[in-house]
This record gives sequence, C-alpha cells and structure tokens, in this order.
Amino acid sequence: MLKSLFNWKVLLNLVVAIGVFVGLVWLTFRWLEYHTNHGQEIPVPNVINKSVYDAVKILEDTGLEYEVDSAEYNPKYKPFQVLKMHPISSSRVKPGSLVRIVVNPRTWAPITVPDVINRYSGLAFQRLDQVGLKIGDTIYEPSIQKDALLRVLYKGNAVNPGSRLPRFSVIDVVVGSGPMRNISIPSVVGLTVKEARAVISKSMFEIGLVEHEDGSKDESDIIYYQDPASGDVRDQGMQIDLWASKRTPAELRAKVEQLNSIYRMKVDTSLPPVHYDEVPNHVEPNYDPPVAAPVPKKEIPKSEPAKTEPAKTSTAAGAKPAGTGAEKPKTTATGSQGSGNKTATSGNTAQQPAQKPKAKKVVVE
Repeated sequence: MLKSLFNWKVLLNLVVAIGVFVGLVWLTFRWLEYHTNHGQEIPVPNVINKSVYDAVKILEDTGLEYEVDSAEYNPKYKPFQVLKMHPISSSRVKPGSLVRIVVNPRTWAPITVPDVINRYSGLAFQRLDQVGLKIGDTIYEPSIQKDALLRVLYKGNAVNPGSRLPRFSVIDVVVGSGPMRNISIPSVVGLTVKEARAVISKSMFEIGLVEHEDGSKDESDIIYYQDPASGDVRDQGMQIDLWASKRTPAELRAKVEQLNSIYRMKVDTSLPPVHYDEVPNHVEPNYDPPVAAPVPKKEIPKSEPAKTEPAKTSTAAGAKPAGTGAEKPKTTATGSQGSGNKTATSGNTAQQPAQKPKAKKVVVE
C-alpha cells in the first residue's frame, strides 16, 4: 500500500490539487480586496441642517449610498431639514457605504378621525382633542338630536370617520340645536314612495309606516293617503305615515274616505259655545292677633250705713226734716227739700273736712 502512495501519478494529482486550492484562495482574497475596496476609505461629509435634496446630492457625489427616514415633526426646524445622520460626519468609511439620515417631515404625521358622529358633543370634543385635532367653529343646526355632533368639516368638506388628517388640523363641527317647532307638513299625495321619501327628508320629517295596498315593497307605488295631512304643523323629526298603491288616488276614493273616518275626526261646531264664568279671586282673610282681655278688678263690697227714717211731719206746716251729724243726705225728692239738705251738708262738712262724704239713701215719706 505504501508503494502505491509513492506512485508518481498519485503524487502528481496531489500536487495539482494543492495548487488549485491555493490558487482559489488567492483569487478569492483578491476579489474581496477589489470588491470591498480594501485599504480605501473616504470621510463622511456633514449634511446636518441641510435640506434633504442637498444632502442626497452631496452623498451621491461622494460615492456613498443613503437612506432617508422621517422622524416626528418638530416645528422648531424647517420642513425636510436633516436632523441626524449615521455614521456621524468626519467618520471614514469605504466608498459605497450606506449613510442613514433623519429628516424633519413637512408637517405632522396624519392621524385617523375617530367615530364621534351622533355622540354627545362634550365627549366628542374631548375625543377629538385626544387624537390631536383642534376644534375651530361650532355650527348649530336644527336636529332632534340636541347637543349631538352631527358632522365633522375640514376646509368646508364633510369628513367621514376613519379618514386621515394631519395632526393638529383645525376642523369645524356641526352640533344639533334641537328640533324646530311648528313646521308645515308637505303634501306627498300623488308622488311615488321614492319621491315622497326625498320630500319628507328635505322637510326635516321622518318616514313612518309605509303600507302598500298589494303588500309589496315597490318604491314606484303612488301615495294616495298620508297622516298627518298636508298643511298641519308638527315638530321636526315627527313621523309621517304613508299609504301607497299602484292605482291613483282618484280610483281609491272609497279607501280615502274610510281612512278619513279613522284619522280625520270632524268636530261638531253646530252646538252653541260653552260659556264659562270666571271664578272670583279668593280673598285671604285677615287674621289679627288676639287682644288680651283686661283682668277684671275685684270690687270690695262697701258696707251701707243703717237707714234712718225721719219723723213724719206735715207738709202743710212747712216743716223740714232735720238731719243729724251722723246723717249725710245727698239727694232729695223735691226742690224745697234739697235746700234744707244743702244746709245740713254744709254744716257736716265744716265738722269733718278731711273725710269724703259717702252717698246715702234717704227715704222721704
């Protein structure tokens, strides 16, 4: 076996294989040096604060590749201004290396408009502010949805939920101010169901019951009856019921009369009007506070002196009754007797000046 290894043919093949291997390795390294520019380096130019257009032109002239990335918008810098770069300036790289530059965008990144339609305006405003939209004008429009957000407007055009707008865009909102009162109901008799829907919607009412005579849903059927009737006044948002048929209203006169007996009740005005009397105004009674009754004074009974009877005298003789010192007559029966009593009283007063005379009854017979 050793003899076969040292055969000149085997040795020749081995030498050829080694030479081929060494040649491939040498060629590989040479190709790598050529492809990677081994030993060749160039400085990275400074493109910070330049516009993205100037920065791209400088990198291309230098022989470097570039990649542009936009950061979050910063209003302190100009639009499309280069804010950062990697590798940094003055670094040495090989020709054809990739340089990544960060550029300030033209404006804020767009955001998605949230679904705030038909929501309460207070909550809708809060949600719009959270996503970065600014409320401009608030327009009030008559609607049965009072204080609800009806539409979002951007530059005068309606914006649907899900649309994308620049962050911090100024939008206008339409808010419901409540239903309008006493709106005249339009006449839709003789129109098709489709036309009646448009007229009722334009008049700020809603479609209620739509009854087709044949039970179909054909929008081309003709309206032959409506409730409430045209000319009546209702508030915005009230429903209008419709009756439709393929026949004209003139052909359905009996049906119209039947519906009138149900929905158009006639008021009998032949009776005399009822007279109502006005109720007099009720006068509130004046309640005076009770007055305290005076406390009665206790009377001390006075002791009466003993009655004395004067002696019987003849009136003809002109005799006068004589009083004593104990008797104090006050009144007399006749004028002649009064003069005698006065004399007796004066005499008594002279005797007792400090005492007040007491009344006594004198009986004269």
